[in-house]
Amino acid sequence: MNKETQRLIDTVIAGIQEKKGRDIVVADLTETDSSICEAFVICTGGSPQQVQAVAQSIGETALEQLNARPLAVDGMRGAMWVAMDYGQLIVHVMLPDTRTFYDIEHLWADASLTAIPDVDALPASPYKPF
Repeated sequence: MNKETQRLIDTVIAGIQEKKGRDIVVADLTETDSSICEAFVICTGGSPQQVQAVAQSIGETALEQLNARPLAVDGMRGAMWVAMDYGQLIVHVMLPDTRTFYDIEHLWADASLTAIPDVDALPASPYKPF
């Protein structure tokens, strides 16, 4: 995966974590035969409102940090599954039942999957205030 795509992935993850999106998975599709992009980032929002908030946060963070805008965004009205197409990267923000039903991270058996820890699952900072 190229550096530009990796920077976009890191920025998208920051946007997801800003609104407490969960169960983040990065699917590296660069080694697959029939991929439509270099990678997917998939995450879960607990409600339609959170799905919308996560998608908005991703868009704002990518614009602020990288001046990147999605080519297309679909699903904001119903907010069961929002897809954001950045060309080399497609982001999927889904409700739990929708994500379980479609199981898109396993559509490409040869994709490399990387799970990103949830923000509240990260270890506490070693910094101790005075």
